[in-house]
Amino acid sequence: MSHSLLIAFVMFATVMFFTPGPNNIMLLSSGLTYGFRPTIPHILGITFGFAFMVGAVGVGLGTVFIAYPVLQTILKYAGVAYLVYLAAVIAMSGPVSPDQDVGRRPMTFWGAAMFQWVNVKGWVMVIGTITAYAAIAAYPWNIAIQVGLSLLLGSISCVAWALFGSALRPILTSPLMVRAFNIVMAILLLASLYPVFMDA
Repeated sequence: MSHSLLIAFVMFATVMFFTPGPNNIMLLSSGLTYGFRPTIPHILGITFGFAFMVGAVGVGLGTVFIAYPVLQTILKYAGVAYLVYLAAVIAMSGPVSPDQDVGRRPMTFWGAAMFQWVNVKGWVMVIGTITAYAAIAAYPWNIAIQVGLSLLLGSISCVAWALFGSALRPILTSPLMVRAFNIVMAILLLASLYPVFMDA
């Protein structure tokens, strides 16, 4: 095992997991809007969904995208469309009161897990992880290490962002303040699409 490469991978993954991106912005907004406990399925969906994607690409799915580049383009623009939709949902979200319609819920486990496949930042992380740090160890242990560290760092990051959002609940007390905060989050979510259009 290459310990220096492992340290470099941990540094890369930590920066990528903890910096603002679609997942973290949505978790922050969900923590504020719904609270931490209802956001747990969203956290688990991101954590396991992303780690599964790392594993799937690492064991060979990435060759499909090399053989059929149009699939990557389709996923990219499907992700853009979905992020625009999510930004609109977040922008229109206000605080949830106890007597409000119970139909309003944060993203589900499966919704968050499937979102990883159209998450532009997620693909940047996966490609960087699989290509730049493949020499951490011999195959398939390199993939197992990458998946394990993605689970660990991803879960810590997701919990931190959701807790940060829920910690804002006592501060942002009025519906107007929550709506304004969510509008800012929606704008940041749209801003995260900037690399996509620069790459187009």
